[in-house]
Amino acid sequence: MNYTELINQIDFKKGNGLAPAIIQDVQTQKVLMLGYVNKESLEKTLEEKRVCFYSRGKERLWTKGETSGNFLNFVSMSLDCDQDSLLIKVNPVGPVCHKGTDTCWGDTNRRTNIDFLLELQDVIEERKKNLSDKSYTASLFKKGINKVAQKVGEEAVELVIEAKDDDKDLFMGEAADLMFHYLVLLSAKNYKLEEVVDVLVNRHK
Repeated sequence: MNYTELINQIDFKKGNGLAPAIIQDVQTQKVLMLGYVNKESLEKTLEEKRVCFYSRGKERLWTKGETSGNFLNFVSMSLDCDQDSLLIKVNPVGPVCHKGTDTCWGDTNRRTNIDFLLELQDVIEERKKNLSDKSYTASLFKKGINKVAQKVGEEAVELVIEAKDDDKDLFMGEAADLMFHYLVLLSAKNYKLEEVVDVLVNRHK
């Protein structure tokens, strides 16, 4: 999808330079909020991979989460049949509404525990972009790909060792450690968990 061409097709004249954008969770399909965008906000969205709106109240570009940290990580967008409104699919980080609810309609946006892996992936990606001295994940990225790969190897060995015993708590703890560091390695290589799943799906066909 060439999103630059899509932006050029939007009929902003109907909304005096703005177009409504429906925000939907790509995993749960739940509608989260509605905001307004212009060409500049959409260009910033594509550049930063976080949904940016035009705030009619503040009269400026506004990236959702710029103060709260509850960003809307961009996945895709599509234009409606009249070319004057958008559907933007996202992976939300935290509650969407400024009142603290998951959606602006007060609905609960439930994800399964498996979906949490995608949320964790987003958190890891955020740590990679903002290398805080207080973050363990950021410290791994700072040490480079060799250290990240080494940690995955270490966690894999520890999981194998625990597999020989019958302590479920220890085994599951090591399994979780391996999964976390595996996600960090994917991020360090600029790959996504969804790409790994695609490989598995293709193998299953």
